[in-house]
Formats: sequence, C-alpha cells, structure tokens
Amino acid sequence: MARLLLIEDDPAIRTTLIRALRERGHAVAAAGTAMAGLQSVLDDRPDLVLLDLGLPDRDGVELLRMVRAVSPVPVIIATARDADRDVVLGLDAGADDYLVKPFTAAQLDARIRAVLRRGGGPPQPAVLVVGDLRVDPAARLASLADEPLDLTPREFDLLHYLARRPGQVVTKRELLTEVWQVPYGGADKTVDVHLSWLRRKLGETAREPRYLQTVRGVGVRLGAPR
Repeated sequence: MARLLLIEDDPAIRTTLIRALRERGHAVAAAGTAMAGLQSVLDDRPDLVLLDLGLPDRDGVELLRMVRAVSPVPVIIATARDADRDVVLGLDAGADDYLVKPFTAAQLDARIRAVLRRGGGPPQPAVLVVGDLRVDPAARLASLADEPLDLTPREFDLLHYLARRPGQVVTKRELLTEVWQVPYGGADKTVDVHLSWLRRKLGETAREPRYLQTVRGVGVRLGAPR
C-alpha cells in the first residue's frame, strides 16, 4: 500500500480516482488547489503525488517546482495536456512520469507501482550538514553541536531552505516566494524577523554572525563558521 496525494481540482475526477485507488489498496488524500497540495506534501509526506496541471490558484508546473524545492517525493503528472511541449516542460520540472487523460485506473495504478519500484520505495531526504549544524528534513529536526534546536515550523522551513543551498546567497524575495509561498508583494520585514529569531537560536547576532551571513543589499547566506 502506498500513501498517495492527489492534487486535482475537478471534484468528479477527484472522487472517481480516490475510489478507484483505494479499491486497489492505496491510502489516498486529496487537495483541490495547488497551495493546499503543497501544504499536504509538507505536513503528510506522501509516498507519491498525482498532480493535475490545470489548478485554479497556480499552474501545476509552478507547483511542481515548489514541491521539488522542499521534497524529493515522486510525482506523476496526470493531465489533459497532451502537447509535446507540455510533456517536456513537466518532465524537465521534475516529474517522474507523465500520464495524459483519459486513462484507466489500472493504467494509473501500474504507473504508480513502476515509479515507486524505480525509487526503491518511499524516498527519504538526506540529512543536511553545515559545520556543526545538522538538519533532518524527514524528522523535521535540527541540531547544533549535537544539541537540539527548538525551532518553530517556519523557522525550520527557513533553515532547511538555506541549508539546501550552503554558501549560496539567497534573496529575501526568493525566501518569501519559496518558504512563505508569497509570490507577489509581501514584506521583507517578515524575513528579517524570522532570521533574527533563527540567529538567536543559533547563538549568534547580525553583528557577530557565525552561520547566517548577511550580504548587504542582496540577501543572506548559510555557511559553516570560518
């Protein structure tokens, strides 16, 4: 049995696929919008995601890129878009398979089993290590010098995003988009406040940084202390 997340906005299709996949022994959760689906990926950690591209709040390819930024979960695109350009775009964005509607439940189930077989079962994110800092995405735990860090969910997401890019300068605009999912507008002050809280828990300040280095006018970089 696999734990599946179906991201599909059409209620009739969603109901039909949930019933068919449950009959084949899978546990199925569902979301009708892109952002609800992304939250479910983060909270529920499914074994595989079935993704429709025509979603009401975000295009499915954009959502796929967001998912790939936070999770290695296998993704099968299941959509009515059958143009070569769409197939290539979806696969290049990180999809593991691409299935064009209409399809049978048996065919979808076979694709699910094939993708999970290739991955050797549900993948587990690797522990990220930067100096004495360790970030475990699967357990959502972080530690510094073997001492657990008491982080809020948002602080952990922020640290995880930076830890996946050690030494790379990340802009506040990118953090708002990828961590807070605020693609337009938003306040840089939100990022500043959370960075300040995160610094405090890492035992440093903006004046005396160790792991979080501010690059004035550009953004922030996570790196091991020199």
